[in-house]
Amino acid sequence: MSQIDLTQTPLGADGSFEVQLAQRGETYRVPADQSILRVLSDAGVDVPFACEQGVCGTCLTKVLAGQPDHWDMFLTPEEQAANNQMMICCSRSQTACLVLDI
Repeated sequence: MSQIDLTQTPLGADGSFEVQLAQRGETYRVPADQSILRVLSDAGVDVPFACEQGVCGTCLTKVLAGQPDHWDMFLTPEEQAANNQMMICCSRSQTACLVLDI
């Protein structure tokens, strides 16, 4: 029986997704009405941030797996297309799971 790779599975109908923190070995569910940053902050994960609008770049985070849904105005179109970093204050996921370098 093969395991489903959630980093390649499309986002579910409810708009929520999982965020795995590779360095910490923790996983969190991000509801449709909350940002990754808010979920992590509420869980006590200390991540840098400033504007919370995707314009300053403070919360830039490396993406190890999954497909970000870029909502920021900081990354260039080429950087967004590479899908190897994202602004966790406002951007979301296009897949059921993102693995972040946190």
